[in-house]
Amino acid sequence: MDWQEWHDEYDRPDSRLSQRLRVVQSRVRQALDAAAPGPVKVISLCAGQGRDLLPVLADHPRRGDVRARLVELGPGNTAAARSAAEAAGLDQVDVVTGDATLTDQYHGMAPADIVMLCGIFGNIADDDIKRAVGFSPQLCAGGGAVIWTRNRRAPDLVPVICAWFEELGFEREWVSDPDAGFGVGVHRFTRQPRPLAVGEKMFRFASR
Repeated sequence: MDWQEWHDEYDRPDSRLSQRLRVVQSRVRQALDAAAPGPVKVISLCAGQGRDLLPVLADHPRRGDVRARLVELGPGNTAAARSAAEAAGLDQVDVVTGDATLTDQYHGMAPADIVMLCGIFGNIADDDIKRAVGFSPQLCAGGGAVIWTRNRRAPDLVPVICAWFEELGFEREWVSDPDAGFGVGVHRFTRQPRPLAVGEKMFRFASR
């Protein structure tokens, strides 16, 4: 899979990926609106070119409160993300070219107020999705939000993913309608975060 080429679908306004992007961005905006006063930490795993987050931060009233770390393996995508952040004057956004599946990438940022798990669950095995969800209490602050995506192709795993989050103390805040053709979910953590493990691999891509 050429992940840089994959992002070209975002530039087609009628594509399902573009439609999903707009929904994710709206949910990011709402999560920022709801964040408590003071600093806001955001982490994005497998962040690609940062399109889920950077355009929202660029004109959001809370942009000055946000410190973000975007982790992505593809250097072409991280170069695009850095350029977008620089163009928007988002100096507080750290774009890391590295393996987003490793817990060590998030030391100093976890637990975060907003955790973004977008574009991941459709590309890993079901057991790895459950494992990734299992690390969310280490990544997300109490009262923080996890924003995630998953396709709705049969067998639709979105209800199962919701249950996995909810078993760990995440409250379902919003899930897109099945008829949308894509799944976007927001879960808010109602417990206290766990310490972030050292040197753990949270999931593996099916193609790796």
